[in-house]
Amino acid sequence: MSKLKYDQCPSAKLWKQFASMFYDSLLIVAILFSGTAVLLPFNQGEAVSGPLFHLYLILLVFIFYSGFWSKSGQTLGMKVWKLKIITEYGFYPSWSICFLRLFSTIVLPLTFLVLNHLFSFFEDSYLIAGITLFIFLAGYLNRLFQPCTWHDRISQTRIIDVSSLSVEEQ
Repeated sequence: MSKLKYDQCPSAKLWKQFASMFYDSLLIVAILFSGTAVLLPFNQGEAVSGPLFHLYLILLVFIFYSGFWSKSGQTLGMKVWKLKIITEYGFYPSWSICFLRLFSTIVLPLTFLVLNHLFSFFEDSYLIAGITLFIFLAGYLNRLFQPCTWHDRISQTRIIDVSSLSVEEQ
């Protein structure tokens, strides 16, 4: 892969990033359902819950994104919308860079959830969900004013639009 070929590509538009995230969310829901179904026989068919279960689900999401990004620079949703993730050096991110990017995406929302759980700032679950979503989207709102999101800056990656490249170049 040549760094020069990706230097000509503009940063992806925010709406395209959200569209690809929507596509990927459909796949992730299916993966999370399957991942949960795998655990049910070990729990006598009862609902699975607890902090280890939640970490397991987060790990499944991390593996989904990291696997796609490190191999081809794009998830299936990104492929549909002709987007790629590259490092500042023009390469696909390594697993460690992918994990850093994903961790930096969720660290603030998870921090809010943990603090709210410990100190009970808010009781209304809809309000808690709304605040958590707003905190998550704040990193993307930065994208309206800057060429990259907070987690792009932290991981030294960027999402590019490769629609101007031929299929062979992508």
